[in-house]
Amino acid sequence: MTVQYLKQGKPADARSQDDAAVRVAVEAALREIETRGDAAVKEMAVKFDGYERESYRLSQDEIDALIAQVSPRDIEDIKFAQEQVRNFAIAQRNSMQDIEVETLPGVFLGHRNIPVQSVGCYVPGGKFPMVASAHMSVLTAAVAGVPRIIAATPPFKGSPNPAVIAAMHMAGAHEIYVLGGIQAIGAMALGTESITAVDMLVGPGNAFVAEAKRQLYGRVGIDLFAGPTETMVIADETVDAELCATDLMGQAEHGYNSPAVLVTNSRKLAEGTLAEIERILEILPTKETAAKSWQDYGEVILCDTHEEMLEVANDIASEHVQVMTDRDDWYLQNMHSYGALFLGPRTNVANGDKVIGTNHTLPTKKAGRYTGGLWVGKFLKTHSYQRVTTDEAAAHIGAYGSRLCMLEGFVGHAEQCNIRVRRYGKRNVPYGAAAE
Repeated sequence: MTVQYLKQGKPADARSQDDAAVRVAVEAALREIETRGDAAVKEMAVKFDGYERESYRLSQDEIDALIAQVSPRDIEDIKFAQEQVRNFAIAQRNSMQDIEVETLPGVFLGHRNIPVQSVGCYVPGGKFPMVASAHMSVLTAAVAGVPRIIAATPPFKGSPNPAVIAAMHMAGAHEIYVLGGIQAIGAMALGTESITAVDMLVGPGNAFVAEAKRQLYGRVGIDLFAGPTETMVIADETVDAELCATDLMGQAEHGYNSPAVLVTNSRKLAEGTLAEIERILEILPTKETAAKSWQDYGEVILCDTHEEMLEVANDIASEHVQVMTDRDDWYLQNMHSYGALFLGPRTNVANGDKVIGTNHTLPTKKAGRYTGGLWVGKFLKTHSYQRVTTDEAAAHIGAYGSRLCMLEGFVGHAEQCNIRVRRYGKRNVPYGAAAE
């Protein structure tokens, strides 16, 4: 395989050093929150968000006042986006069925899909007010039937962002907190004097948010490791450099460490895209962020064939993968490691981020190798059950269970089966022996 890097980002060891520094800072902050509760959360809110108030939970009057500041057009746009997200989430929920089957006469096995009982949804908003993240987390949890949904978002330019708060409320949040970063994640997961801990954390965020979720996993459930945005464009000569560069820079503006990668089999497109990116960075209002991200994390990878492009793409396992080729459906059938696919030049990652209906909380840092993104099923736990309804079935399955337990040396286990063989099968099985 011949693969050329026309541009490379930071080497892996430099990225690992960045990750290590974040890990240490998060560990210390979570320890403070667990030890000192509300006092530590307030100190961090003042230090990192520059925001101080007595209670970080918004009252209903405050929520109503903030919603009143949102223009009617913006409210209608939020409603439209939430309708798209809701409709797709409902379709996904309907695909998950409770089942019960009779596997043997008198033996019934089944499972139920039960909502997680309390969820904390993080909605980023310190740098950009991420209105859409409210739809993706809060609304999807509501469709799943989660009975307690709390949401947290940082202040934007010193105060709660009205559109974000409106989206949270309209999506179905039961409690809304104006908290960002580690302090929000820690407070929701660990609990404080004023915030009851949740069972699960969801939502995207910066490197500190993603690391906090990683460290808290096990104590609470999480959706996935959704760190800084990643985007990949897989393209051939069927599209032009302006389109590719626009799609790459559209995601690079998220943050200073947002990888943006072009994978192509066209040298002309690769070189043209590099030139177009330089042009766009001259006029993009968010160029300070996008340029730094592109400098440190941007890559252009030139392959010989589509098969090589597929192998490279699956290995990178990017969060967003925009496919614009003469064989988009072939990539759909053969890609196995990614967050979400955006097929063809008519759609784009921003559609998925904001409005089209698929969820934008997606796996990063190669997590697409073992998990998909946030969806209604993440808020549901599938629990199995069994029921034996006849004496004959109890004795029949019990005899097999008895012998298999003794095969492993578990006498106590075997006796759980034996006692039922004796009672329901009217058979004399010596204590501690295998049923015949």
